[in-house]
Amino acid sequence: MMHTFTAAPRAAFASTWLRRLAGVAVALAAGMTVSGAAMASGTAWPQRAVSVVVPFPAGGSTDTIARLLAQPLNEKLGQPFVVDNRPGATGAIGATFVKRAPADGYTMLVASIGVFAVNPFLQKNLQYDPAKDFDLLTVAVRAPNVLVANPNFPAGSLQELVAYMKKNPGKVSFASSGAGSSDHLTAALFWQRSGTEGLHVPYKGGAPAISDLLAGQVDVSFQNINAVLQHIRTGKLKALAVTSDKRSSVLPNVPTMVEGGVKDVDVYSWQGVAAPKGLPADVKTRLHGAIVGALKDPGMQKKLSEQGFEVVANTPEQFAEFENQELKRWKTVIEQGKITAE
Repeated sequence: MMHTFTAAPRAAFASTWLRRLAGVAVALAAGMTVSGAAMASGTAWPQRAVSVVVPFPAGGSTDTIARLLAQPLNEKLGQPFVVDNRPGATGAIGATFVKRAPADGYTMLVASIGVFAVNPFLQKNLQYDPAKDFDLLTVAVRAPNVLVANPNFPAGSLQELVAYMKKNPGKVSFASSGAGSSDHLTAALFWQRSGTEGLHVPYKGGAPAISDLLAGQVDVSFQNINAVLQHIRTGKLKALAVTSDKRSSVLPNVPTMVEGGVKDVDVYSWQGVAAPKGLPADVKTRLHGAIVGALKDPGMQKKLSEQGFEVVANTPEQFAEFENQELKRWKTVIEQGKITAE
């Protein structure tokens, strides 16, 4: 006996099949929409190389930190992080370039205290506002300055230096890497707190300042600890004091400023990481996490510690609060010292 299908069952079967097919299409469309939205919001970032702008020449402390970060960021995020040195105007040229770059996660800034907390008070026509034009990510590291002298300079301690300067006001020369640099401002703060007066000798960068210090062309200088550590260890420079609140692990025999009798000269040079204002929230979170992860890696911490750096790796909110404190502090020092960008 032959069985036949009536029209009604065939229509029901077709209707069910069409409903299932429509469901699959809707699901696929929804998936594509979510994927597209994720890509638009930056979740797929990074898809190409990221430019790491350093607003100073190669070879300095900021450049060192940027290059140490670039490799682990490449490994963590799967794209090259390429250091781009854009020096000039005490970091203002590079910082302005980053301010004007698209806020898409493909340009970031690694800069120092001068860029984030000093330039606004020394440069009249500054093209960026450090408190408004960037998404602050983290203070990466900090390091105290160390007061060093040429070995032939008569003072062998901080106390002796202060006494010598009071007998010879305005005669002891202080080399710096430039007007408004952290070493210049540390010297100005030292003069204010110790009641002394020195002769500021600015150079175009830390390297020539250290070179003349080694040659005895200038007497003393506050320098980033990592920049002069080897010269101290080999006896080419003598260290009189560190500007940290406690002794440095790499120079344990060198007293702090407080131990030497001068209070309120706790100064750290520091390097922070930022991006153009308006970074997508998910990109900001991912980039911050990768940077902090790289800095807190034991191998990285050991490498930085050996050079005198202390890892900070704080939050964007903590960076913003710290920057505000630094802006207020150095504004006061610059105004009291009548410091100008010579």
